[in-house]
Amino acid sequence: MKKRFLLLASFLFMGTTLANIAKAVCPVCVVAVSAGLGFSRWLGVDDVVSSIWIGALLASTSIWTIIWLNKKNWSFKYQKIIIPVTYYLLILVPLYYADIIGHSLNKIFGIDKIIFGAVLGTIVFLASIWLHNFLKKKNQGKQFFYYQKVVLPVVILIITSLILWMII
Repeated sequence: MKKRFLLLASFLFMGTTLANIAKAVCPVCVVAVSAGLGFSRWLGVDDVVSSIWIGALLASTSIWTIIWLNKKNWSFKYQKIIIPVTYYLLILVPLYYADIIGHSLNKIFGIDKIIFGAVLGTIVFLASIWLHNFLKKKNQGKQFFYYQKVVLPVVILIITSLILWMII
């Protein structure tokens, strides 16, 4: 139990501190990630693969909410910590109490598949947003192709999902 708590705490800390790197997320990205999550669950894909999309969705929703609040001048102290932690807890705690997280047969590398996938999804999503920002900066502030901000995260998440699916 202590190991799971430390893993979750590390995950939440990572998500909140790395969220500042990805300074731009659009509503289309959130919808695309949501669709990917729904589609993978509909197909009966393994929990670790589906959870990649859960982590990406939570990260994108957290960033989008923070940006939206800032545009409305509704920012508050520690919002970059409170908002992601709230979103992650709103999803992960009910899954824990429903015995979906923490099931002894639902582990990969000794870690719950949903926690592992959500951590990986968050990291991959934030890295793909960083990559978008890096490429845009290298191209004098212009995107290399239309919808690059959406395409990069979605394609990288799909590739990550496929790699994990093949491993499992």
